Amino acid sequence: MANHMNAAKDKAAGKSLLGGAMIVAGTAVGAGMFSLPVVGAGMWFSYSILMMLGVWFCMLVSGLLLLETNLHFEPGSSFDTLTRETLGQFWRIVNGLSIAFVLYILAYAYISGGGSVVNHSLQVSGIELPQSLAGLVFALGLAFIVFISTKAVDRITTIMLGGMIITFFLAIGDLLIDIDTVKLFAPNGEDTYLPYMLAALPFGLVSFGYHGNVPSLVKYYGKKPNTIIKAILIGTLIAFVIYVCWLVATMGNIARGDFVNIIAQGGNMGVLVAALSDVMSSSWLTTMLTIFANLAVASSFLGVTLGLFDFLADLFGFDESRGGRFKTAAVTFLPPTVLGLLFPNGFLVAIGFAALAATVWTAVVPAMMVYKIRKKFPNSTGFKVPGGNAVIVIVMLFGVITGACHLLAMADLLPVYG
Repeated sequence: MANHMNAAKDKAAGKSLLGGAMIVAGTAVGAGMFSLPVVGAGMWFSYSILMMLGVWFCMLVSGLLLLETNLHFEPGSSFDTLTRETLGQFWRIVNGLSIAFVLYILAYAYISGGGSVVNHSLQVSGIELPQSLAGLVFALGLAFIVFISTKAVDRITTIMLGGMIITFFLAIGDLLIDIDTVKLFAPNGEDTYLPYMLAALPFGLVSFGYHGNVPSLVKYYGKKPNTIIKAILIGTLIAFVIYVCWLVATMGNIARGDFVNIIAQGGNMGVLVAALSDVMSSSWLTTMLTIFANLAVASSFLGVTLGLFDFLADLFGFDESRGGRFKTAAVTFLPPTVLGLLFPNGFLVAIGFAALAATVWTAVVPAMMVYKIRKKFPNSTGFKVPGGNAVIVIVMLFGVITGACHLLAMADLLPVYG
């Protein structure tokens, strides 16, 4: 009987651990993965994997540094509370602005990507729409779901995630079976690879952005660092494996030289999906890939805009009445939708800007906070990330270098493929 009860407890613990891991993986993996093969085309497969491995490690450690800080506060303490109490009002404002900017710019990125995928889907059916109009249709349709209620978003997103998993493995499974190893390991085009890694670094950072979930995990599990560490480790590893499969599938089927044309067309999601559709063995699998792309960008958009919606409602003090939600919806959706109409092909550019702001709250701020906490509690016996100050310096440098790489690439001071 005792053994049966222990087994039941272990099973329950396993489920809760998997739940936390899926929260981390689900937050990290989204429509941004469609940028990885495009920005990785210059350094190609081997260097792309090397870069993603380095980014995964730095983002894992920065999340653990954030966890170390979080455990010195009561469960439920938000990112805002942590920065205010450890770094003061200035960094609280800087961190808050960077989070708001990331949410806004990602909302625009997903409108751009969504418009591109919707446009591609309609073209397959013989319907032609201007991409800016397709983006507007995408934004208005999903904005209505967010406007209705959080429960509506929850239910729709759950359905979408189920559909994403099924269509991803159906489409990617076929692509993985048909890969050409020559394309992967002996690509055509110029014989230069490593210099292109720096410009791609910010896109890698965005792909492992789960840090906003760390306070939520502490609230969910309580002060149980071992369980939370496992959830973060498993979740980020799931994301890493998905990205590796995605890079193998895309770079093993599309020649490096063909990415020049994809980049010339803006590198948007629909362009990449169209290129992959050309090499797929059946129209049914092409449909699966198109459905996956639509679900990925729609679920990412819903997740980001729901977070932005709640953030702005709290910031401006809008209530939950129909009028209050309408005001919140207006300040949430109008700016990114207008940008989507004016600049319909800004998916890659927006992801890069999101990375620039995300370096603040995923790397720089966690490193600074844990440094302050360790000075404040030098004799603490709680969880401490191994490596001493060296680890803090590595994460800080990673954040600064990644942000600098984006600025240098914008100024045409770093080589960009295509």
